[in-house]
Amino acid sequence: MDRRGFLSVSTAASLAACIPANAFQVEKSKLKITRVRLVNTRPKRPVPIYTPAPNAWSANGVEVASPMSIYPEYKAKRSLFMPDPGKVPSFTVEVATDRGVKGYGNGGPGGGTVVEQHLEKLLLGEDPFNVERIWDIMWRSTEFYGRTGVTMNAISGVDLAIWDVIGKALGTPVYKLIGGATKQRIPAYCTANDIEQQVQFGFKRLKVAIPKGPADGREGMKVNEALVKRTRELLGPDGDVMIDCWMSWTERYTIEMAEMLAPYRVYWMEECLPPYDYEGFGRLNAQIKSTRIATGEHIYGRYEFRQLLEHNGAEIWQPDIHWCGGLTEIRKIAALAAAYDTPVIPHVGGTPDCLHFIMATPNAPWAELFMPPPGGPPEVYRRWEEDNHITRGPEGVYTVPSDEPGLGWNFEVA
Repeated sequence: MDRRGFLSVSTAASLAACIPANAFQVEKSKLKITRVRLVNTRPKRPVPIYTPAPNAWSANGVEVASPMSIYPEYKAKRSLFMPDPGKVPSFTVEVATDRGVKGYGNGGPGGGTVVEQHLEKLLLGEDPFNVERIWDIMWRSTEFYGRTGVTMNAISGVDLAIWDVIGKALGTPVYKLIGGATKQRIPAYCTANDIEQQVQFGFKRLKVAIPKGPADGREGMKVNEALVKRTRELLGPDGDVMIDCWMSWTERYTIEMAEMLAPYRVYWMEECLPPYDYEGFGRLNAQIKSTRIATGEHIYGRYEFRQLLEHNGAEIWQPDIHWCGGLTEIRKIAALAAAYDTPVIPHVGGTPDCLHFIMATPNAPWAELFMPPPGGPPEVYRRWEEDNHITRGPEGVYTVPSDEPGLGWNFEVA
């Protein structure tokens, strides 16, 4: 039976029901949510502030292809069209209970206002162990003005905070509550174009941000090829090279770039088209054989991923746990993907919260990490290595989630 045939008799919701019940929910928690508020945080162990090296890619605001690249006045860097700092921020929410247990969750841009002005009143008095009930209440109450974007960003942060409460209340890391370890440690890849730094550190999987798109013509395609060629040369023949196109290409351009990059054995091409173009992704996935099509960071919740599945739009799914609905929803997305042996490799998956999902999920094989820019004192990178539980082995760099109760956040409330 093909995807369309299966989905005609089974919904994403019913498939997600195959996720095992949470064992802790047979107990009565005797907790009630008494306060929900946004908080500012700071690192538990601050590192020295430094000026990155002059040639550091990740600190210089260099050109990266984007949907806005077609407009010359916005082409040079993302900050020209994205909100000014602090204007549409991501957020951290604190969920407190009557027994003194507090949990923290990070949500996506703009979601904090929805938490404060709407979701808070729905959460007060709820038992945080009823995590599925709470998620469903948040979803149903925001359907009429949301379903994607800002409202799902809000739900994500609250959901993660509730899981943090549950883990702390039970004295258990969250990954052990949702299935336990499925791997000894998690292979990691690094994103950014500071390739020399990342290779020297030990990464054998690198993802580079593509600088040019259709507006740059043939010369831009050559710039893209030169970046991928250089990455392959520095990484060597056995490493994995991925490229991030950030919603900026067209179908024709993607096909031509795939042909041009075929000699460099690109592992995946990420988010080549606008996220809502499921039909286009399906055509690319059917036609391009030299690499894998990946997408999902700007797809929200199981119902949008069901559309991706119906169109056979990607070989690799990339939901963001802070945007797609939190831990509760990303588990449903992964269950849907597992029915077709589809890997789920979350966007920004190396964060402390998402590592719990990856560790407990058999079809979530890798985590995405971001190194501090080059040019800092040795302590910066030593501390980054410690905080991310870095080890090395045959696949390069590895990480693991914290074994502290809850999500193991490495911040404190400011």
